[in-house]
Amino acid sequence: MQNEINEIEITNQEQTEQEEKKELDINKTLEIIEAVLYAAGHPVTYDKLADILETTPSKAKEIVSYYEEKYNNSELPRGVQLIMFDKACQLCTKSEYESYVKLALGIKQGRGNLSNSSLEVLAIIAYHQPCTRAYIEQVRGLDSSYSVALLMEKNLIEKKGRLDVPGRPSLYGTTLDFLRCFGLSSLDQLPSVEMLTFDINDSQQEDVEETNILPEEEVQEEN
Repeated sequence: MQNEINEIEITNQEQTEQEEKKELDINKTLEIIEAVLYAAGHPVTYDKLADILETTPSKAKEIVSYYEEKYNNSELPRGVQLIMFDKACQLCTKSEYESYVKLALGIKQGRGNLSNSSLEVLAIIAYHQPCTRAYIEQVRGLDSSYSVALLMEKNLIEKKGRLDVPGRPSLYGTTLDFLRCFGLSSLDQLPSVEMLTFDINDSQQEDVEETNILPEEEVQEEN
């Protein structure tokens, strides 16, 4: 009888030790994820995290999803948040502290704002990607060289390949930075087209003004 009791106690102790080890392993994994995302400063793919954690991309995404809920809902005050995208995740500052971050880094207020014409081009690409510059200009009825070059420079759009037609024009699509800047996890969260409104007269005037100040080499962006 005493032997049976001893065996039960040993079994319970082993289970407790295994649970503690499992909890320790989970905590270490979460700390590794936080360290990698903090050091990266940009979105890190689940494929990359999977390589680091020696697991599968789907499992890495599952772990990050678990961590996101704990991290963003922590009782500890945080000025940063963990955000998830379809294929990557990132640690970034909360939008309500933007002015403080800009002040600390010496960034002028308003820097990086997009004009109506650039937003219009960005919207066309976001809803019809991948698409060519010729398609964008067909929709707008305006030259879009400057806006496309500007959006490329700000890494809001990128080339996604080439259309298999004579001339092989470049195809453009949005980037992870686009999702991050607009607070989206995926393109599925884009608002309906009916919610988007642009003043075409303002866009036309802005295109004329922007083209006049555009360096000649930037105007020669390929289709």
